[in-house]
Amino acid sequence: MAKIRITQTGSPIRRDKTQRATLVGLGLNKIGRTVEVEGTPDVLGQVRKVQHLLQVEKAA
Repeated sequence: MAKIRITQTGSPIRRDKTQRATLVGLGLNKIGRTVEVEGTPDVLGQVRKVQHLLQVEKAA
């Protein structure tokens, strides 16, 4: 699997608690925080759930 870089760009305030939990599961909890993870189907599903709060790009 390819690595992807995920940056949180939106706030989880006034979001459903499942969306907040998804961000924490991805290792994000503050705007501007970035993580690099494997692009597995599980992770891509989490990204799809909160895609309006994230910026996703391929890691080098």
